[in-house]
Amino acid sequence: MGFDLFPPALVLLIAAGLIGLLKGHARTSLLLLAPIITLWAIWQIPDGVQSAIKFLTYTIEPIEGSPVRRLFATVFAIMVLVGGIYSFRVAKWYELAAAYAYAGGAIGVCFAGDLITMFIYWELMAIFSTIVVFCGATARARAAGIRYGIMHLLGGVILQIGIVGVVINTGSIEIQPMLASDFSTWMILIGVLINAAAPPVSSWLADAYPEATPTGSVFLSAFTTKTAVLVLILLFPGESTLIGLGLFMVMYGIIFALLENDVRRILAYSVVNQVGFMVVAVGIGTEMALNGATAHAFAHIVYKALLFMSAGAVIYRTGKNKCIELGGLFRTMPLTCVCGIIGALAISSFPLTSGFTTKSMISQAAVDMELVWVYMALTAASAGVFLHAGIKFPWFVFFQKDSGLRPKDAPWNMSLAMVIFSGVCILLGVFPELLYGLLPYPVDYVPYKIGKVLFYLQLLLFSGLAFFVLLPLMKRTLTISLDIDWLWRRAGYSLLKIVDRMFSAIGAAIGKQRIRIQAFSHLMAIRYLGQPHTADSKERGMFARSWPIGTTALWIAVLLSVYVLLYYL
Repeated sequence: MGFDLFPPALVLLIAAGLIGLLKGHARTSLLLLAPIITLWAIWQIPDGVQSAIKFLTYTIEPIEGSPVRRLFATVFAIMVLVGGIYSFRVAKWYELAAAYAYAGGAIGVCFAGDLITMFIYWELMAIFSTIVVFCGATARARAAGIRYGIMHLLGGVILQIGIVGVVINTGSIEIQPMLASDFSTWMILIGVLINAAAPPVSSWLADAYPEATPTGSVFLSAFTTKTAVLVLILLFPGESTLIGLGLFMVMYGIIFALLENDVRRILAYSVVNQVGFMVVAVGIGTEMALNGATAHAFAHIVYKALLFMSAGAVIYRTGKNKCIELGGLFRTMPLTCVCGIIGALAISSFPLTSGFTTKSMISQAAVDMELVWVYMALTAASAGVFLHAGIKFPWFVFFQKDSGLRPKDAPWNMSLAMVIFSGVCILLGVFPELLYGLLPYPVDYVPYKIGKVLFYLQLLLFSGLAFFVLLPLMKRTLTISLDIDWLWRRAGYSLLKIVDRMFSAIGAAIGKQRIRIQAFSHLMAIRYLGQPHTADSKERGMFARSWPIGTTALWIAVLLSVYVLLYYL
């Protein structure tokens, strides 16, 4: 078998199986070598279908290469490598094994050439990401893991229904562009959007990610939603419904992130916000827009992981995760602070960072298509991103009032991982052509024009001014933000209790009536059937007494007459 026929996902899946068997330096070597070998295998796959297997009447295509597939797989492999560096000294072996298998599923989806292969890897992602959530090893993590698993099981069922429908209607399992025009394609779109954390079921992300371990959150931030973006690019480019939905995701993520007190929930809602930009780009569907969605997904995985790493290092050292419990940590955690600020600037599209060179492509695609209202909404959203992720996260965690905490800076492996991703954020911001050359379509776009740079600097400046003017309103308390999951976590539970009480009352009423009916039946049996073994004929029931032969004959005649009448009727 040539290496172009070897699925890169198998490297990580095999490594996941070996992690528990190895210890010490052998396990560490495996954690570092497996993603490097995977990255090498990714770039051995040329464009087009590389292998095909006959299954019943269908052709399974486990490996299909293309620029967009390779780019997503590449950033996934990089994420596993740097995430492994960040995690290997503190994470449990089973968490690492689940995280590597989770990443293997994501890379498997990248190269899946048919819907069946895609679905198998899709479900592997759901299984192992649920295990990563469970590795939080708290009661809240277990409860969140159950909800997470149920939501992704539901998404998988919906996706499977859509795939079966498409296969029945077309006879093909090939992955190719489609529009949501019938029940089957709508089911596929909905199933994918559940993984993309699209409202109204996006709350699973903010519910589960903060309950994982600090290392588990880093892996969770990278794969599920971005794999969904890739599948949207492959299956639904130009689906206009995605434009409005993506804009709603953008605003939804900003509002809830501004309301949050938990540092990882802020970043989790920010994931929804940033994926919204990509969903808008897929909905626009032009070459510029799809390039923007791909580039922004690449950049987002890096800077979002960097932000989760920064937050994870703080939680690891302090054991605190609320904004009101933190502050002043720049004194003793300077490296973590600087890396967190770089990630915050990147997500805010600050010039000379990766976010500026990728997110601005999506805005430019809206301008090219004369979608003025989309461009204005994305511009306003960029200001909102700077408010909640660019300023709020680093300000409340590392600055604001002194919390009195004096933890050590992050361990060396965590620091190394953060420095690597900080360097990538700056590198892609200064030399965007390094990423542009890998995009699926030729790039004719110059991000650093004087007018554009000044516009974004002014936008960020006034956003920062607004933050500090409104700082008293930004301060959080120990409150809970109600999201749509309230419907099944609280309202649904209360409704079930009401229904249970109602059925219990009905059951009790039926029980009382049953007792009354039994007593009445017993009384009638005694009255009419009586006691057949009683010596005294007066104590026997009416039908248990001895009747004269004439009376007996009369009753027989009556009964036979009734029977004949009913028979002929």
